[in-house]
Amino acid sequence: MEIPARAACQGDEKGNKKLVWWQLSLIGVGCIIGTGYFVGSGIGVRMTGPGILIAFVLAALGTYIVFDALGKMAAKDPQKGAFRSYAKKAYGHWAGFSSGWVYWFSEMLISGSQLTALSLLTRFWFPNVPLWIFSMIYAVLGVLVVVIGTKGFEKAQNVFAVIKIAAIMMFIFLAIAVLFGLFGGSIKDFNVPTDKKEFLPNGMHGLWSALIFGFYAFGGIEIMGILATRLKNKEDVRKSGTVMLMMLTSIYIISLALATGLAAINKFHTNESPFVIALEKYDINFFPHVFNGGIIIAGFSTMAASLFAVTSMIVTLSEDGDAPKIFSKKGKLKIPPFALSLTICGLITSVVLALVMPDVVYEYITTAAGLMLLYNWLFILVYFPKLIKATGFDHVKRFVGMILILLAISGTLFQKSSRPGFFVSLLFVGIIVIVLTIMNINKKRKRNRGYNPQ
Repeated sequence: MEIPARAACQGDEKGNKKLVWWQLSLIGVGCIIGTGYFVGSGIGVRMTGPGILIAFVLAALGTYIVFDALGKMAAKDPQKGAFRSYAKKAYGHWAGFSSGWVYWFSEMLISGSQLTALSLLTRFWFPNVPLWIFSMIYAVLGVLVVVIGTKGFEKAQNVFAVIKIAAIMMFIFLAIAVLFGLFGGSIKDFNVPTDKKEFLPNGMHGLWSALIFGFYAFGGIEIMGILATRLKNKEDVRKSGTVMLMMLTSIYIISLALATGLAAINKFHTNESPFVIALEKYDINFFPHVFNGGIIIAGFSTMAASLFAVTSMIVTLSEDGDAPKIFSKKGKLKIPPFALSLTICGLITSVVLALVMPDVVYEYITTAAGLMLLYNWLFILVYFPKLIKATGFDHVKRFVGMILILLAISGTLFQKSSRPGFFVSLLFVGIIVIVLTIMNINKKRKRNRGYNPQ
């Protein structure tokens, strides 16, 4: 998204204090790590086993290529609208419109994904309570935070980011302690794959299918482009992003390697975090409660921040003429009521899906959200040479990035559980194309009506 972007740190943009490169790196790490990794990575592990490490390395490479292109554009021409502004500069209004709405749909789906993940984590304590009830509770609380819009909540985002990082580090330290014989563990408990069947139990198809969840864990790099305008030295944006991705990749690979080595692959599922599952057989009774509690607190902050972002985004689109003017019409609330109503409709849809299909809703929404993010990333690589004088190596990287993204997109077709998310994402893209076509037709009609041959 987190970010992403996962908008967990967009409140920081309001400050006037300039950032040095390492501060932006830390902000990026905090914004990007989210419930998609804490829960969603378990889906990838289930699909491909320990081979999930390859999926995350490939996703990290693809993410770096996209960020490198975005970073070069941000260094040359920092824009508050980041990738949406660049798309408009490269290809005109239709590109900015499409990029903005694809991003809006992706953020709306990410909010739904986070909502479902929080509900799944809460069921750890209340396994018999239906998923939709928790989804409804978190949805109501999220909307209340958006309506109140407290400054204290925005300031607390940095604390919540630290909680997420601390949760992963706690798992890593405890897992290593288990391997050293603490908590009833032993180094013999760690399983190292000795052949291809153990490393990739479902073969290349499993790896191909899991690639989307690797990319989704890095979703949110857009925040780096958005916050690039706040750097003291705009040339540092690429260094900041590179360090951020190195930190993220290291954290992800180490934690996943420990999780897949300590638990059998058939133990992983979407109802519980893979990191809790990895340590559940050891005498660490406090860990599941502390870990889940910390992630729920931090995850809720990310979800609420995403709701802030998605509601603000529809207002911005409306003000720019890319959405009906009614969405920017102000009322008694701080936030335009119709924009807030649209966000609420999206949350209601997530709650209804949790009621109708509780066992698969998380994977459906997460897959669709990841795909919508990747569509924008692919577009960034397409228009990059239109705005930056690309070298031969830039073009090589660009094509490698496109191939990796297309592999992640196409991989969702191999899994019955991921396929619906692919078609949902196509449905949203189709809606955007239809609306854009209707807008262009109406514009042509207006021009023709105003045409005077004299």
